[in-house]
Amino acid sequence: MTAPTTDPRPLTGEPVSLDLLNTRWMREGEIADLFAGAFGLTRMEGLALWLESTGLAGRFRADAATLVHLLTAREAIARAVADPADASARSLVDSVLEHGRIRATLTAEGPGERAEFADPSWGPAWTAARDYLGLLATAPDRIRACASESCVLHFHDTSRNGTRRWCSMAVCGNRAKASRHYARTRER
Repeated sequence: MTAPTTDPRPLTGEPVSLDLLNTRWMREGEIADLFAGAFGLTRMEGLALWLESTGLAGRFRADAATLVHLLTAREAIARAVADPADASARSLVDSVLEHGRIRATLTAEGPGERAEFADPSWGPAWTAARDYLGLLATAPDRIRACASESCVLHFHDTSRNGTRRWCSMAVCGNRAKASRHYARTRER
């Protein structure tokens, strides 16, 4: 299956776990979902587009089982990001991680690792959950939700001082600045 070349999502290029969360976004006041069969894409085309955008397309297939597992991982990661203290969310992430493992290898370049899956359809979901663990291990305070109340996107704050607030300064940040400006001018 060939995916369309235009990704309708407003924010792409985040780490795989957050990019999976960002397959749901706000569009004209409603939740849009890349995996829901919208924007002229079937559900499988949306999945294929996401696999391509994350670099996973060559390793995994865009099929119904992969989509079901990805939706499970998306829910698990979303719940864990929303409330890191939620034991049931952590358990759900763990249940996704049970479907894969890392095998230590020795390559021509030296020590290496390779992910293994009993069922390859769990590969993308496991990869996203594993990526989330990596973000938690290196910079848990840099996993952020956009500060806009009307936005549901997440990002990994890579700014030097760690103060990024918006998924996109050009969209959500600009709206907030315009709103503040409008409020100031109305007061005068």
